[in-house]
Amino acid sequence: MDRSQETGAGLVLAGRYRLGEVLGRGGMGKVWRAHDEVLHRTVAVKELTAGLYVAEADRVVLHARTQKEARAAARITHPGVVTVHDVVEYDNRPWIVMQYVDGPSLADAAKESGEIAPREAARIGLHVLSALRAAHSAGVLHRDVKPGNVLLARDGQVLLTDFGIAAIEGDSTITRTGELVGSIDYLAPERVRGGDPGPASDLWSLGATLYTAVEGCSPFRRTSPISTMQAVVTEEPPPPARAGALAPVITALLRKDPADRPSAAETERMLLQAMEGREPRAAQAYVPTQRVSEEALRSMGPDGPDGTGAESRATVPQFTATPVTRRSRGRWRTAILVVAVAALVGGGAGLAAMKYGDNSGADSAGSGSLHGSSTSPRPSTEASKSAPSTAVVPDGWHRVDDPEGFSLVVPDGWKRRADGQNVDYTPDNGNHYIRISVDPEPDFENSYMHMLNLETDLTVRLPGYERKTLHSNYYRDRPGSLWEFTWTESKDHPGPRHAIDQMYYEEEGGPEYALYMTGPADDWDTTRDRFDTMLRGWRAPAGTG
Repeated sequence: MDRSQETGAGLVLAGRYRLGEVLGRGGMGKVWRAHDEVLHRTVAVKELTAGLYVAEADRVVLHARTQKEARAAARITHPGVVTVHDVVEYDNRPWIVMQYVDGPSLADAAKESGEIAPREAARIGLHVLSALRAAHSAGVLHRDVKPGNVLLARDGQVLLTDFGIAAIEGDSTITRTGELVGSIDYLAPERVRGGDPGPASDLWSLGATLYTAVEGCSPFRRTSPISTMQAVVTEEPPPPARAGALAPVITALLRKDPADRPSAAETERMLLQAMEGREPRAAQAYVPTQRVSEEALRSMGPDGPDGTGAESRATVPQFTATPVTRRSRGRWRTAILVVAVAALVGGGAGLAAMKYGDNSGADSAGSGSLHGSSTSPRPSTEASKSAPSTAVVPDGWHRVDDPEGFSLVVPDGWKRRADGQNVDYTPDNGNHYIRISVDPEPDFENSYMHMLNLETDLTVRLPGYERKTLHSNYYRDRPGSLWEFTWTESKDHPGPRHAIDQMYYEEEGGPEYALYMTGPADDWDTTRDRFDTMLRGWRAPAGTG
């Protein structure tokens, strides 16, 4: 019998815990819903799958962490900490039987809604803080507080789970010298530097968790573990824009020096005030007063999606601050921007680049060259056809294998137009359109920095420009960024307009793809739904990833 059958649904552990469906998966293992056939209750069972595929020395460490998780949780008596019922051995591995929580994690809730309201986030923070205070009183540091480890029961209860890398007072460490374990963008700076963590370290992680909840993105996630750790240690997060009264509390918790952070008791008072919608004035004592230029603030933007922070291990580096620099090659989209801006100044509103410009001059007959002056060979359309895709083409849409090598789904009736640098699909001469742009050798370290550079010009040149969101994310497990904005057009399709753009690097160093859609602001909901459908059906040219 293969292993998937041995550990599949229906398996009975220790003669009493019958496994059902999988509730969630992570880098270290997965969690099953199970039925306790002795006490006739639903439980959650955590299986450590990582230990199946590592060397014996690593397996010993992983198993020790599983045992430690159970011991740590067992030391804490608090309704906000997920209860561990049992630890059983099966297949030479420990399995943890835990309290079942009917509801999503904070990470899943934030991903589904886009963001959590500030007062609700403050309420969640109070519950997590209460659980942490109980843990600290029992001599346990959690060390992996993050949105994915905060569970939101459907009855309103908030619970903290996963003490797998907790530090227990009196226990020797099971983390090897020079190794960091946990979700890197939620590690406190002192942990990244290799210092000893304390209760203030968990409070810092709580601050990063609340930031993600209200802003919809991790404050320090970058494109690699090393750059993420450097950001944690040396950079300030962008000021929370949606946090309301919770903003100064988050800022206070994210101070780099543990001594500069509020105590748990002070944090509790401030969270209570924020939950009531009152700005916690005491938090101002912890907020730096030094003013930073707008350009500097923009350069601190997060480079990461997401919300959960995948568990990683990394050797602690020696940090040296290095500025973000552009490469000397691949000035494709920057050159387009400069030329287009020069042509548009004084000639009506329009957008500040051909990438974002009006497409009324596109040649509906010719294919043009998507890669501009690049002489790189273009993947064949047949290669694109063979690329795997899990997207189902919905009714009213069809798949197009574009001559430039990529493939996408477009609504029926939308026709191709090209202007030599971009490929558009439109049903109405550019009032609504999809635009695909490719930069084979991008200038910027990441697409987030590229978007900020473009926005600098658009902010000045687009009448009524307003940013709705601009944040880093991951698209198809690759680093990218999402930009949504509005403006008022006065040229070919006058009136309020709404646009959204997903950029991403297919691999490190490029190519960079930009998948863009725009239409009149008054039917934005339809445009947004179409954009999501287009993203699900996108296939990059074969051989680029």
